[in-house]
Amino acid sequence: MQRLIPPRIHVLLARDSAAAVVIRRGPTRHTAIIGWDRKTDKFKTGQWLYGRIYERRCDLAPDGKHLIYFAMNGRWGSSAKGSWTAISRAPYLKAVSLFAKGDCWHGGGLFRTSTDYWLNDGHGHELQKEDRSLRRVVEYPWHEQYGGECLGVYYIRLQRDGWKLKYSAPDGEGDQVTVFERRVNDHWTLRKLAHAGLAHSAGRGVYFDTHELFNSRTGEVISKMDWEWAELDGARLIWAAKGCLHSGRLDAKGLRNEKVLHDFSPMQLEKLAAPY
Repeated sequence: MQRLIPPRIHVLLARDSAAAVVIRRGPTRHTAIIGWDRKTDKFKTGQWLYGRIYERRCDLAPDGKHLIYFAMNGRWGSSAKGSWTAISRAPYLKAVSLFAKGDCWHGGGLFRTSTDYWLNDGHGHELQKEDRSLRRVVEYPWHEQYGGECLGVYYIRLQRDGWKLKYSAPDGEGDQVTVFERRVNDHWTLRKLAHAGLAHSAGRGVYFDTHELFNSRTGEVISKMDWEWAELDGARLIWAAKGCLHSGRLDAKGLRNEKVLHDFSPMQLEKLAAPY
């Protein structure tokens, strides 16, 4: 019997508001964008795409109002050229700014502020429409560089949002692993192990993350290989595993008050219109 692979989950948190966006992928060419109010832990489906959204090249504006994303549906003869970068009103996908691409080199971008954004444009976009209330920052705004594809956006986003890059090295299985850390409290540090390479198992792509909890007082390391995404949300820890979003709190004794916030597994592709 074929093993069912749960949907892949990646989350973008707004820095200056309680808004968040969940990017749910699965099966391969079915991608949903879901809005998440972190104050109430209520979820609302925005729109679906029959295609691929490259979650590591996406970003959510600090106020949570706009989403920048890179997508591909392979319709190379369309006006969007089969792949494109867009800015939409979160949690929807309908573009208010649209940059046709035509390939999967570069693409996506990052928000500097709630109105200023940087477009990952090293290999060329074609402007189709533009929301003039948003301003494109043309010059490269950071010191670090990690290439033009997923890691060139993702690693910058992680460091901007408080993660510390510790080191990068071969993982012994044919991949490269880059370790990021984020302090949780006086006892615990959350580690993100960002894998890049071809030696991945079913349900994982070329890029995937695993996690660890490290206790600096005792030296204890708790491996969380099934956590495909994890972050701090105020005093609580939130993570995605096996198609679900979870929360909990770390104290001196370990992870407490664990609960499932939402199970995204039952969702199915549906046509939904943006309200703008």
